[in-house]
Amino acid sequence: MVRRRYAVVGTGARAERHVHAIAVEHANTCQLVAFADVNRTRMNVHNDRLADLGVEPVPAYGADEFLKMLDEQQVDVVVVTTVDRHHVTYIVEALDAGRDVVTEKPMTTDVPSARKILDAVHRNDGNVTVTFNYRYNPIHEKVRELLAGGAVGEIGSVHFEWLLDTRHGADYFRRWHRDKANSGGLMVHKATHHFDLLNWWVGSVPETVYAHGRLFFYGEENGKRHGYSHDDRFALELEQNAWLKKLYVDARHEDGYRRDQNPFDPGVSIEDDMSVIVRYAGGANLTYHLTAYSPWEGYRLMVNGSKGRLELEVVENSWVSSQNPAVHGVNANPEEGWAKLSVQRLFEQREEIPLEYDRDGHGGADQRMVDALYGPDGQEDPLGRKATHYDGTLSLLTGFAANRSFETGEPVHVVDVIDLR
Repeated sequence: MVRRRYAVVGTGARAERHVHAIAVEHANTCQLVAFADVNRTRMNVHNDRLADLGVEPVPAYGADEFLKMLDEQQVDVVVVTTVDRHHVTYIVEALDAGRDVVTEKPMTTDVPSARKILDAVHRNDGNVTVTFNYRYNPIHEKVRELLAGGAVGEIGSVHFEWLLDTRHGADYFRRWHRDKANSGGLMVHKATHHFDLLNWWVGSVPETVYAHGRLFFYGEENGKRHGYSHDDRFALELEQNAWLKKLYVDARHEDGYRRDQNPFDPGVSIEDDMSVIVRYAGGANLTYHLTAYSPWEGYRLMVNGSKGRLELEVVENSWVSSQNPAVHGVNANPEEGWAKLSVQRLFEQREEIPLEYDRDGHGGADQRMVDALYGPDGQEDPLGRKATHYDGTLSLLTGFAANRSFETGEPVHVVDVIDLR
């Protein structure tokens, strides 16, 4: 079997899952051949981990040597795990060089960048895969199966509430995400997850978006007003996590990047409390809310249809007992969690749906996703979990339109943002 040759650009914590999957778990179908980054120390940390796992370290290239790397290492696929605003650069350059791309979500952060990627895909007939890991969560797959199978009939309306706790939510205000120029704000960086799920579940595309958002809890002024400016419960002690210490504290001398900023320091330009109303092309209405400062983490979904109602409640952790022992998304948080799914058809009693509930790695989704991405070709995908550049763009449309609505106070027609017709 000929193994495909992979290079990873961007070697922060987000790269870890991909690196391990390519170099260790699926080494029979994949070959990791290079890293590229602005920070040599971080690339060395990943190479050291590979050596510890018995894998040969790979060449490390500076970000300005990206095209050189593609040629010298005969790269087939580029995995993009950089700061979000840089995704467009590497996606477009890789496509123009005839390579395929796997990119972390969001695919990009603004409308001009999305257009550049779409143009690059079309002129090169390229292949871009967006890593929507939440599609691979067994619970979300079950929701997709039920709705696509007509469990509630034609969908009339959806309510979706997502709560980030003060461990996970605060983290967006410690990192580069706190600057909207880097991340597009939580409407793009975080909610692209949610809007992709909604597009996938509802089986339609957004048509009109109206939204309000504000910075209520984090940031300098709010920290002072609420009394949290120097609250140690919001401090992230990177030295307590050996992996993050190597990646960020020990690499800081190269680029000055601080992974552990105070979420109540100046410089926050993203919102932490957001409400969105969406009209889908198929006629369904959505009400959505994202809160980034909740005492517990999870989400609630309600879908009303012509034949009944579906309800989902997922509590990823019921409270925040401490900020530092768990790193979100890698291992299960230490607090209690649960999931409940039910369907109630008109004139019938509620039916509780049995669930496969896994608290590790986004509900078990991370492992399932990399197995599908990097495993052998020809795997069945009856639910359409693998996401393309088109899905990546659709997931961004609601967030792009919501950000515009924040600014104008007016409803936004999605075709005025990007017309995909």
